[in-house]
Amino acid sequence: MAETDQALPPSDQLAAMNLTDTVEKHAFSDRVLIRSIVGRPDGGAGLAGQRVRAGGWVKTGREQGKGTFAFLELNDGSCPANLQVIVDAGLAVLSKLVATGTCVVVDGILKVPPEGTRQKIELRVEKVVSVGEVDPAKYPIPKTKLTLEFLRDHLHLRARTNTIAAIARIRNALAFATHSFFQEHNFLYVHTPILTTSDCEGAGEMFQVTTLISESEKLEKELIKNPPPSEVDIEAARQVVSERGEAVKQLKAAKASKLEITASVAELNKAKENLSKLEERSKLKPGIPKKDGKIDYTQDFFARQAFLTVSGQLQVETYACAVSNVYTFGPTFRAEHSHTSRHLAEFWMVEPEIAFADLQDDMNCAEAYVKYMCNWLLDKCLDDMQFMAKSYDKGCIDRLRMVASIPFVRISYTEAVELLEEAVKGGKKFENEVKWGIDLASEHERYLTEVKFQKPVIVYNYPKGIKAFYMRLNDDLKTVAAMDVLVPKVGELIGGSQREERYEVIRERILEVGLPLEPYEWYLDLRRYGTVEHCGFGLGFERMILFATGIENIRDVIPFPRYPGRADL
Repeated sequence: MAETDQALPPSDQLAAMNLTDTVEKHAFSDRVLIRSIVGRPDGGAGLAGQRVRAGGWVKTGREQGKGTFAFLELNDGSCPANLQVIVDAGLAVLSKLVATGTCVVVDGILKVPPEGTRQKIELRVEKVVSVGEVDPAKYPIPKTKLTLEFLRDHLHLRARTNTIAAIARIRNALAFATHSFFQEHNFLYVHTPILTTSDCEGAGEMFQVTTLISESEKLEKELIKNPPPSEVDIEAARQVVSERGEAVKQLKAAKASKLEITASVAELNKAKENLSKLEERSKLKPGIPKKDGKIDYTQDFFARQAFLTVSGQLQVETYACAVSNVYTFGPTFRAEHSHTSRHLAEFWMVEPEIAFADLQDDMNCAEAYVKYMCNWLLDKCLDDMQFMAKSYDKGCIDRLRMVASIPFVRISYTEAVELLEEAVKGGKKFENEVKWGIDLASEHERYLTEVKFQKPVIVYNYPKGIKAFYMRLNDDLKTVAAMDVLVPKVGELIGGSQREERYEVIRERILEVGLPLEPYEWYLDLRRYGTVEHCGFGLGFERMILFATGIENIRDVIPFPRYPGRADL
């Protein structure tokens, strides 16, 4: 570093370095990321004079100077900003470049545009390397403003729009932040199964996984092509076995040679094998196998009923009870016939588990994690957040700053119900009745966070009747050590609890909620052998993105939404 730089503060040193560095190519592509040009503090002006190769898709294009050159706004998805590219007519057929959606790779020299223009830098093209053409008459994503609902019908192309690309970068940032937070706090990332035989929630709204249907269809086709043997066929085969057996007896009685007897026995065995196959095949029946009038799952792939998981929590607890601090982050599934803007059939959950920890520790971890994610977006994704503020929710950045900087309110469920009852007495109208014992509705949660406190709220100690069996029973025998983190915009963001570590109590709870013990014997073993106080929570990842961006529909914050009637791509 130059001696004059030594006196600069670290932030100014970094800025000085950024403004004089040569723009670098992408590590695995013969081009420069547009972000590395326009995303600099100077907007790229310090790179004037450098030759680069850039590639991207045309957002807007227009021919100028009576067709002598064209302006292209190029974006490669690395940031929300575009790179302005100028192409002379002598380098390419301009009409093939200007259509929205066209993909171009160009070599050129970076130049500072004339004074008064919005751009800080532009690329004067010296060579058009390649063009991926678009027929404007057929391209379904024109440059006109499109509704998010319309884009759901074009999932394979919607990432080319500014909104979906920005959401993708925000989602990526939140995933990175999630791993960074837990890794920094010495959590072990554990991959839990997607296929499971446990129902974590006891709700029964699970997607079943089976090969019985496909196997049954395969068998039906095979039986049509090659019908099962008739009783006449089987009787004929039995007759052959009988005859072969008699032949062996006669040869033995006649003291025939060993060679003759061995050959005859082989014929007998072949006849027996053929009979056995025919008898087995005669038992084949079209349709799903049944036993005692019920589907026979012993014939299924896993020899028992299996489902897509609704949560990795129960499984990840096995690791928490061995290596202390763990988390899982993956897809979960719910076969709920809901068409609301808050429900998906496939969604992602972040589920940490902490050993040697109680409900207080659980709330502390949840609050720290949410704050960490908010700060991460403000630090590393501000350009995309500014786009969301401009286009969808002008308060989204202020909301992130507020959540990141102030302590969350903590109240018991009983106190929350009392506050809601006071609101009703004061004239507030809720669609859902307020009384002790209800599961708080979204409108109740949002009233507490958006109206009463105007900040995130953690509600704890819920009635046991509305919570899962694995949550620790409190001393009052009426409530469990559960907590929900409620935030403005979406309501419940996190649900968690201290887990029931007492063997007799959790065994009784399983029976109390009407679940069979057998599938949970392994879970009970965690309490039988070396039980430990532990807690955990689940964060709905898509809900966090809704909270951050202000987008209204959850179907727009996951790349490939699955909901009743739709599973495109």
